[in-house]
Amino acid sequence: MPIGGSGGTTVVKRVGAPKVSPIGLALGRTNWNTDFAVNKAYNTYKLFFTAQSTEAARYPVQAYLKFSDGTNLQVVNELITPPMGSGAMFGPFAAVQGKTVSQVNFKIGASADPGSTGFSYRISVQGCM
Repeated sequence: MPIGGSGGTTVVKRVGAPKVSPIGLALGRTNWNTDFAVNKAYNTYKLFFTAQSTEAARYPVQAYLKFSDGTNLQVVNELITPPMGSGAMFGPFAAVQGKTVSQVNFKIGASADPGSTGFSYRISVQGCM
């Protein structure tokens, strides 16, 4: 379930542009980060991304397995350009021995590549036994 979301298992968002502070730091809500809570142990994790916009866009996609000890593992770092209604499945990613996954984090969009600003997408995570 997404953290802070409606409790659904799929999240739909639009990539927002960052607001830039006078010293050049990105501020404000960009909709880049979404955390999915993991409430039990799974053997593998599959991550899904689907483009929702009517025009093609480049989406920088990063994803992380976040562990209960505060560490994380980046499992996705790709730039994809899917047609509307299609996307990508990432994984399956095996659970890390000795670690407990507490969240799966998606980061869509980046200030270094603003080409996806304004475009919408759908993401979800599936834990598999």
